[in-house]
Amino acid sequence: MTVSKTAEKSSEKPGDAAEAQPEALQLGELSEQLGYVLKRAQLKVFENFLRCMASLQLTPAQFSVLLLVEKNPGRNQTEIASTLGILRPNFVAMLDNLESRDLCARIRSTNDRRSHILVLTDKGKAVLTRAKKLVATKHESRLNELLGQSNREALIGMLSKIANEF
Repeated sequence: MTVSKTAEKSSEKPGDAAEAQPEALQLGELSEQLGYVLKRAQLKVFENFLRCMASLQLTPAQFSVLLLVEKNPGRNQTEIASTLGILRPNFVAMLDNLESRDLCARIRSTNDRRSHILVLTDKGKAVLTRAKKLVATKHESRLNELLGQSNREALIGMLSKIANEF
């Protein structure tokens, strides 16, 4: 059923708009579902990450790619995408974006001409250095403050167990 804006407004009494906050939905069993709670937490973490990285215009996935390329020089794009769980078409589009910003480059592999290895450009190295500092001082520090070091370590352990064994 569609309700027009006029019908919605006409049912409000003057002054009700500021006062009438709809009651929060009852989640019931959903609040006990690990998948739901993980997704909600991921959304909050990603929102904070994006705010922290606004000046560099990096997404969590792009930051992850740059980190992996830095730590694994000479590895091909298929390996990087697979490690991060990014589908090939999405990864190619992301690499196109990173390359257009001169943050990384694809170089044809000397071992397999069908494959490309990924390298950071000088600009990519500089941006990644700045990004790491922002993540450490703004993003991860906020999570550490919220959770505490021991809870953070325990959470990482539990989530890693799910990711590796489930």
